[in-house]
Amino acid sequence: MNQVAELIASNRLDQAEQALEQRRAEGENDPRWHLLRGRLAEKRLDIQTAVDEYERALELDPDNPEILFRLAYNLDLRGEDERAIELYTRCARHDPPHVNALMNLAVLYEDHEDYESAARCLRDVLASHPNHARARLFQKDLESAMRMYYDEDQERNREKRSALLDVPISDFELSVRARNCLKKMNITTLGDLLRTTEAELLAYKNFGETSLNEIKAMLAQKGLRLGQALEEGQPPLGQEPPQRPAPAAPPEILNKPVAELELSVRSRKCLQRLNVTTLGELAMRTEAELLGTKNFGQTSLNEIKQRLAQYGLSLRRPAD
Repeated sequence: MNQVAELIASNRLDQAEQALEQRRAEGENDPRWHLLRGRLAEKRLDIQTAVDEYERALELDPDNPEILFRLAYNLDLRGEDERAIELYTRCARHDPPHVNALMNLAVLYEDHEDYESAARCLRDVLASHPNHARARLFQKDLESAMRMYYDEDQERNREKRSALLDVPISDFELSVRARNCLKKMNITTLGDLLRTTEAELLAYKNFGETSLNEIKAMLAQKGLRLGQALEEGQPPLGQEPPQRPAPAAPPEILNKPVAELELSVRSRKCLQRLNVTTLGELAMRTEAELLGTKNFGQTSLNEIKQRLAQYGLSLRRPAD
């Protein structure tokens, strides 16, 4: 059988097939014979035959790591992810661990956005092969993907919260007095309430502690409180955010999309969270605003400043 394996490896496929046929009688119940038949079919790009041969080999030798890997690999090629994951996992349990099984398993887990399981596979590879270059590169890419995944999850939560803040006050069961006072104060949504302080409510005519406590209890049920938006830097009710001075540069530069800067994943996600889409919008931001964004550090800041400088732009400096 070793001679047949050498024939297949050297692409002498017709000779390998003749050698296997000569051993068919004793080979039908030999897992190694079916494994080699599968390898031969793989070389001829006949994936279905390869899968059939590996399935038969696995019936005869259910715990053989080479058979488990070859079958998982070919099912992986056909897009049968669930079975491929099961077989790769069984293969990877062997000692020493099957590195290629772990690497392919990590790819499948990443495709299914199961980043924690993918990371665990890579850690297992690096535990036994600390200098595995592909595993190290994959690990860096995976860390970026995980940051993007969590950022997107946070963005979905932010969108849900924004939708909640747009809910009109009329949708909530408040007393007539509290409802009328809020209407006269032009407070129509939950967001308006969050930009209003207790002192402002109590200062309004006919608005007392009872109405205040009623509103505070209503907000508390949703994990909100009066004045919360002010603490988060939003302008008070009735005030517009301060206008930023426009940077001096030709419109064709200012209107360029930030995508043309070819930034790193982390920098791009930061700008997305800030809703910055053009170079002009970016140039109106300060270093402090960027550094105050989650997962944004000095390395990303330097990257953005260097990219802007290529267009003769810089981040806005606060007035002295």
